[in-house]
Amino acid sequence: MKVVIIGGTGLIGSKVTARLRKLGYDVIPAAPNTGVNTITGEGLDNALKEADVVVDVANSPSFEDEAVMDFFQTSGRNLLAAEARAGVQHHIVLSVVGTDRLQESGYFRAKLVQENLVKGSGIPFSIVRSTQFFEFLKGITDAATEGREVHLAPANIQPIASDDVALRIEEVVTGRPINGTIEIAGPDLYVLPELVSLYLTQLEDSRNVRIDEHAQYFGAPLNTDTLMPSRNARVGPTDFTAWLQSVVLKLPHT
Repeated sequence: MKVVIIGGTGLIGSKVTARLRKLGYDVIPAAPNTGVNTITGEGLDNALKEADVVVDVANSPSFEDEAVMDFFQTSGRNLLAAEARAGVQHHIVLSVVGTDRLQESGYFRAKLVQENLVKGSGIPFSIVRSTQFFEFLKGITDAATEGREVHLAPANIQPIASDDVALRIEEVVTGRPINGTIEIAGPDLYVLPELVSLYLTQLEDSRNVRIDEHAQYFGAPLNTDTLMPSRNARVGPTDFTAWLQSVVLKLPHT
């Protein structure tokens, strides 16, 4: 089976590529740096020739409202049109838990448009909505920082390791299209300020975390369960402590 990974050289794409190759699949990691560009269309038809499954884990290089919407609309339309020409039988897209509850954010508005393009394409599909990756904690923290304070709403969060995201995507690739949405999450529940405090402590980062009920999350307000998955979410095995030991403690301190 031939599988094309859009965004195949990024954090998730490279892990999915490695996992599927170990299973013996013909995997094409497609990205601008491999000659495949879903915005311009360069190399797209050639990459998708005889492809059975396409996994879209590409992300916008900009979170600015207009730019991110343009990215997901243009990329989605070009990719799905090329898949229709190639006869692709399963389209898998990685999205975010809570996307439909975060529509005040331009990024999440664009992700919902991407999901709807997939649903309306006529191509058998599976949408995988993930909670935030542990690896994205730096981005969450930096976006919420004002001076030396990190302002975060007291929202629940159940983050997941990127390795576990790749594992769950592998399972979807090797299964049948569900023509619907599944959710994936990590094993443990945290309150966002608590999680970020633990993260900063391990990095010996001196920023202070302040609980702020009015703090926004990439432009969207949060309530207690905005970022939480459903009870039916597939749960990954890697907890925060194990991830810290394997990844964060190897990084230079701030």
